[in-house]
Amino acid sequence: MLHEIEDLLANASTVLDCTLGGGGHSAAFLERGMRVTGVDRDPRALASARERLADYERAGQFRALLGNYADLSGAGLADVEKFDGILLDLGVSSHQFDDLSRGFSFREGAPLDMRMGTDADLDAAELLNTIDEVDLSALLRAYADEPRAARMAREIIRRRERRPFATADDLVDAIRAVLGPRSGAPDFARIFQAVRIAVNDELAGLERALPALRERLTPGGVLAIISYHSGEDRLVKNAFRDWSASCTCPPRLMMCACRGVPLGETLTRRPVNATDDEVESNTRARSARLRAWRLAR
Repeated sequence: MLHEIEDLLANASTVLDCTLGGGGHSAAFLERGMRVTGVDRDPRALASARERLADYERAGQFRALLGNYADLSGAGLADVEKFDGILLDLGVSSHQFDDLSRGFSFREGAPLDMRMGTDADLDAAELLNTIDEVDLSALLRAYADEPRAARMAREIIRRRERRPFATADDLVDAIRAVLGPRSGAPDFARIFQAVRIAVNDELAGLERALPALRERLTPGGVLAIISYHSGEDRLVKNAFRDWSASCTCPPRLMMCACRGVPLGETLTRRPVNATDDEVESNTRARSARLRAWRLAR
């Protein structure tokens, strides 16, 4: 959704790319003459992006920081620093998914890892081998919308008692045992995504990050977020709605006791989806939802 992002941040002179990845979005911003700060929790991604954008880094137009967008101060970003545009492209980057050793794929033989960076406490195998049944059931229900979450949790516990989970095959077999032999890629992708979200604390991290990112905007600055999971999109939608409301008091309160004015305005009434042409060239874009919000001047 590069063109849509470029249009939303067209007036920015300084941009914070919170999920640098391969540097594709940042490269487009830099080509437009913007100054860019890129953040990523994946050391490999950061190194690759720095190599790609080395000329801009040498010119002082680009800098790269290792860290989690949910803790920008920990990544080395000064608390007082603000930006005209901020981009958050959630989910797994293509280079992470395509690298079998990273363990994001359900392809045969892939390790159960799924850590986006070194800050994750457990990899996917450790999570599946240690989480209790109640928490696992809740995880599958909340992050995968799985109606048979309790049964699947029991199946995973039963199987790990016989042999610890180690590869994608172990989880795929457990899914098939519960959903049946006709289960396929969409089911695997949904369950694997749920485990990945838990491994990387993605939803909790996004919830913490949203107000902090808003505070990083200059007056009139734009926050653009691409999400790929209904839970992510719900958090973004609700935050933008609340920030755009003139009153956030409970309905029964007789007199307004909140700020009384909106903090800014939502720029996308509904989520923007990838075009058919983009989905055709990149099937992973089919679940992308873009929302944007602008801070009041």
